Amino acid sequence: MGATKAAAEEIEVAGHTVRLSSPDRVIFPQRGFTKADVFHYYLSVGEGIMRALRDRPTTLQRFPEGIEGEMFFQKRVPARGVPPWVQTAEISFPSGRKAAELCPADLAHVAWAAQMGTVVFHPWPVRATDVDRPDELRIDLDPQPGTDFTHAVTAAGELRALLGELGVTGWPKTSGGRGVHVYLRIQPRWTFVEVRRATIALARELERRRPELVTTAWWKEERGSRVFVDFNQMARDRTIACAYSLRANARATVSTPVDWDELTEVDPDDFDLRSVPARFAERGDPHVGIDDAPWDITPLLEWAERDAAAGQGDLPYPPEYPKMPGEPKRVQPSKDRDRPRA
Repeated sequence: MGATKAAAEEIEVAGHTVRLSSPDRVIFPQRGFTKADVFHYYLSVGEGIMRALRDRPTTLQRFPEGIEGEMFFQKRVPARGVPPWVQTAEISFPSGRKAAELCPADLAHVAWAAQMGTVVFHPWPVRATDVDRPDELRIDLDPQPGTDFTHAVTAAGELRALLGELGVTGWPKTSGGRGVHVYLRIQPRWTFVEVRRATIALARELERRRPELVTTAWWKEERGSRVFVDFNQMARDRTIACAYSLRANARATVSTPVDWDELTEVDPDDFDLRSVPARFAERGDPHVGIDDAPWDITPLLEWAERDAAAGQGDLPYPPEYPKMPGEPKRVQPSKDRDRPRA
């Protein structure tokens, strides 16, 4: 006879009843973590993940049968079969199409998503009150082949110094992989295009200071063994796993907020489904002050104008985007027949 399946549970979360079915389904086979483990992990870091998700349209990366099974990104909340208290926000994609995405108003939304097989949460850098103007500027420091987490940490330290000169606080976290993410809370006054331009300007300044370490080259063949600042993470409909989100890897790592001073001492594998709840209970959320002082990005936009005047204009958008005004050709340099040759 087969093993008896665990019964479904009904759990009160933030004043709502959330049903947890198939709690013993294995989601992370190499660690043995189940759907119930994922569900209760998110409850244990509730304050932290809600600081990252509250009122943000959120794409869900779902693995209904576990991380070794089928995966899909859910960008639309179904019209039927959803609890009446689930809130959504309408967002527009680069194509012009629209969708009603999950917009967590409380922890019950996160729990419901976990019940639906969500492992990774990908919020937009906007709030429901204005879905076209980001309030979060995200710097994604992505180590390229030949580099690793230690190089991303070094680049983050250079970024910290640069932000200090600008008088703004950056909020670092591990990516859950080899990279480092640094967030800035900004005033929601500018469009996605403008905030992306500001991000490019910041990345270029970082590259100028440490050209052997940092690159803004969109084409992989030009990056070398450096840390790529992925400026296109600030393009519309491009998202990053949020603070306290699990990552869909064998170790069940967590994208974890850290203090600047401890960033040089940690290893991404230190933070996983099992260790982060204890860390959170002991020390709370290092990003607790992230919302306190939204920043005016005008200095970065002035840098962007300076760079444009010097011949450094826009950089390519991802391939699925429509051609954008002022964007250079989306042609891999080695295949660009019109490119001047030395």
